[in-house]
Amino acid sequence: MFDVIILAGGLGTRLRSVVSDVPKCMAPVGGRPFLAWILQWLRQYEVNRIILSLGYMNQVVTDWINAEHKEKTPVDWVIEETPLGTGGGIKLAMSKVESNRVIILNGDTFFNVNLNAFHTFSEKSGVPLSVALKPMKDFDRYGSVTLSADCRIMSFNEKKHCEEGLINGGIYCLDSHAGLFDCKPCKFSFEKEILEPMSQVGNIAGYVSDTGFIDIGIPQDYELAQTFLPAKI
Repeated sequence: MFDVIILAGGLGTRLRSVVSDVPKCMAPVGGRPFLAWILQWLRQYEVNRIILSLGYMNQVVTDWINAEHKEKTPVDWVIEETPLGTGGGIKLAMSKVESNRVIILNGDTFFNVNLNAFHTFSEKSGVPLSVALKPMKDFDRYGSVTLSADCRIMSFNEKKHCEEGLINGGIYCLDSHAGLFDCKPCKFSFEKEILEPMSQVGNIAGYVSDTGFIDIGIPQDYELAQTFLPAKI
């Protein structure tokens, strides 16, 4: 079994034009909070506990969990008193992790990766960190990822138009005992200060999954999610 961290502390500024009264992870999708769909999806996997990394409007989330979450898998949370960045949010949540490897999700993205298979891949990879990668065509919203023949991530590339390629799907599996955060400050970028330097030495494995993916961070994709998620989960 493994623990899951869900990063749900962002301000959601790009979505404010359509969702302004709740944090992004609680944006209504098909009549339910986006987070409810993620928790439902996680039921099928061997999850020991779920840890939410919260910040902006955190009480909306905790009140909903206390009132509505009835599943056997316990849900806990940490709260950023000030924004800590993606790295700081993970580091704070790691204080509550109990499993040897932990899977990290973004609270505004659904990527239908087989988490059991991803966890097994990560354990066998020989490196402390693995990233789930999504194949895409004709994209410019995301940066691309260069993957070697032996499934090592060589680089995370800047955003530009690509006819086809792999993107970072925002799901990570890391060795809880690897000490990746030990020397990091309370506030830092996971992407800039962990992903990029580790990729330069071939210390990140890439797991390719050509499965359903949606990011509700912008209004157009939030609208698509209204029908996409109920059909996929």
